Amino acid sequence: MSQVPTPCRGAARPTAGLAVLAGLVPLLLGILLTGGPATAVEGQTPDGDVRRAVFVGNNWDGTADVLAPGTFKRLGRINVIPDYDERMMEISTNPDRLAYFLAVREAIGEGHDQFVDDMYSSNDGTRLIVSRPSFADVVAISLETKKILWRFPVAGYRSDHMAISPNGKRVVVSASTANVVHVLRVRDGSEVGQFPSGGSPHENVFIDGGRRILHASIGMVYSPVDQPEGDDTKQERVLQIVNARTFKIERRYDLRKALDDRGMEQVSTAVRPMTLSPDEKTFYFQLSFFHGFVALDRASGKIVRVKHLPNLVKDTPREQYLLDSAHHGIAMNPRGTKICVAGTMSDYATVVDARTFKRGKLLKKEGGKPYWVTPSANGRTCYISWSGTDQVSKISYRTGRVTRTVSVGDHPQRVRNGFVARSLVAGL
Repeated sequence: MSQVPTPCRGAARPTAGLAVLAGLVPLLLGILLTGGPATAVEGQTPDGDVRRAVFVGNNWDGTADVLAPGTFKRLGRINVIPDYDERMMEISTNPDRLAYFLAVREAIGEGHDQFVDDMYSSNDGTRLIVSRPSFADVVAISLETKKILWRFPVAGYRSDHMAISPNGKRVVVSASTANVVHVLRVRDGSEVGQFPSGGSPHENVFIDGGRRILHASIGMVYSPVDQPEGDDTKQERVLQIVNARTFKIERRYDLRKALDDRGMEQVSTAVRPMTLSPDEKTFYFQLSFFHGFVALDRASGKIVRVKHLPNLVKDTPREQYLLDSAHHGIAMNPRGTKICVAGTMSDYATVVDARTFKRGKLLKKEGGKPYWVTPSANGRTCYISWSGTDQVSKISYRTGRVTRTVSVGDHPQRVRNGFVARSLVAGL
């Protein structure tokens, strides 16, 4: 596999055939449009002599920044597309794959290729597992050599959110155009199982000590039909619990009934980011087009609390919402007392008291487009990515204020806690 320089911010990536087919984008979009964290902190267990790190996936760059949790100093930057030339050659010579590649760029990537949606480090801190939407695959990259150790092409044409088991042995990845979720072995990338989902499989969270997986699909968020009257056209959306050993669906929640019973008949059933109470008895999650979040009781399946948050874009048509996301990012602290929230369309973050549901100060950043929230490993702060300004901030759960902000690569999305083997830190 050939090593290539990390793509420069905003640089074009020419390849044979793309210019010729540029005029076909509207047609290709039509093909796509008609076709088809467990507790508050990720529960991985460190293995060996490792140090903690924070990984930030820069989706449009095709890089991952590695930050020191305390200082937020950058320890290194990993090129997650060292095989770029090879992959582009495959895509440009396959009309079917090229059609979806261009459609993903225009309909989901806002005119940009998507090179890192999600990532997790291995428990021993020697490799980084990355889902690459535009390449429709998952790869393991050596943090020592920066080379690809294994590659798994997902079913369909786009990979999405992942989750890693607490013991670090398995990773699950949503294949968003194939309506399935793959379960892979971290050691060699082999598939050990899969389970069905609804339209556009999305979020995955290991629960119950890794024995089960909480999974949600979001349906056709790139569809132009966004008014409540057309909600039925958005494909099936599911919230389900899956056995992590047998991959059998143990329960599917009826969110339509749960929302209707709460008087929320016009609210979408598409579950976006979610977080759990420390005892995992309550699921907190965001919903498409909804400014705020809801709390669902795991046992009864009923929505027990609703938090409305400020809508600062009331004049913005729903059709202009970023992939239907009013809010996209939520994380409860380990004590279960505070919830950090990303108000994506309104360009703010805030911390909500989990007991009173009173919100704190709105932390506004013009053009920030907050995209994801992750609690720090020590549980004192939450990390939030500002994909519009290419920054990541720390927000104190206690004070609800930003304590540090650093610049990262182009369009940061997922932020994950992880590990780096101490012997490899200097080489990053």
